[in-house]
Amino acid sequence: MRRLTPRTGALLVSTAAAALVLSACGGGDSASELDPNADLSQQTLTISNWAGYYPEDLAEKFQGAVGTPMTISNHATNEEIMAKLTAGGDSGFDVAFVSGQFAQALNEAGLVEQINPEFIPNLANLYPEAQELSYDPGNKFSVPYAWGTTGICYRSDVVEEPTSWNAILEPSAENTGKVTALATDRWLMLPAQKALGFSANTTDEAELEQVKQKLIAAKPGLLAYDDTTFYSRLVSGEANMVVAWDGWCNYGTAENPDIKFAVPSEGSDLWADTMVILKSSKNKEAAHAFVNFILDPANHAWVAENILYKVPNKTAMEQVAGLAETFPNMGLTPAELLKGESLVDLGDAAPKYSEIVTEVTSS
Repeated sequence: MRRLTPRTGALLVSTAAAALVLSACGGGDSASELDPNADLSQQTLTISNWAGYYPEDLAEKFQGAVGTPMTISNHATNEEIMAKLTAGGDSGFDVAFVSGQFAQALNEAGLVEQINPEFIPNLANLYPEAQELSYDPGNKFSVPYAWGTTGICYRSDVVEEPTSWNAILEPSAENTGKVTALATDRWLMLPAQKALGFSANTTDEAELEQVKQKLIAAKPGLLAYDDTTFYSRLVSGEANMVVAWDGWCNYGTAENPDIKFAVPSEGSDLWADTMVILKSSKNKEAAHAFVNFILDPANHAWVAENILYKVPNKTAMEQVAGLAETFPNMGLTPAELLKGESLVDLGDAAPKYSEIVTEVTSS
């Protein structure tokens, strides 16, 4: 198994920038007419994805299989690609990989093509639950690429399995200064939201005030807010427990099998990264063919095997079922994932989340 460096910032942003850009825009729900007889060798594709989130030979393999030349551009964060896609005019991209709530914002702005299932027969490989994602029920304008949840990654040889988010927010004396929280808006707020019994998408002012106060009270017990090196802190022993995305916890487990992952009893989120086809694309038949190519089980299984993220492709996950022996969270079922709350675009409320996070981290 080839281990890749995690994609910095892939999920680590709020929707504030998108909301500010798109708040005055209307949604789009029409699909273009596609030519079933289009010569795909006469089309070209430009894709934007996170570095390390796809095989290095993806463009070569796709052209060999379909005939379409393809160029892949890398973005570091959702915010970076959103800025390009919302700048006006033709962005030059045919397909973009963005997290679910950003796909929702793009659709509301009328910037993405509606998915034509007739041109993506490999949609049949997806779990039925993949059509139940709140940001896009039915996969009408996006196709999920990877999905997972957020929980507590911990040293099982040092502490007992944490069952509540309060293990981070109100650590015991022996764990004080030995826990970390995630730094980015949605995930910094998530533990307090869930510990208080609120939605991860709440926009209620009174609830958000309670979340803020709980997070401020929790700050003295933290070692750090850390989005990128938290699992390394577990490996070194600097931390006992950290808030983590399931896939990233696996990077720690790969170095120390005593590092395990738990979803607290109060519940968590369901995040997803998706593929969207841009409405401005002049190569929509090839773009659909690309999405179909990714959903081929042999291609989609690469993501699970090499990045240690679950994919919503039933056939692909069956091919890599053995991963769960080493990385138990790879065995989380779609039904278990759907117990988590799908993150959706917050619209005009997104800046409020950023404001709260700033107050918390600077307190």
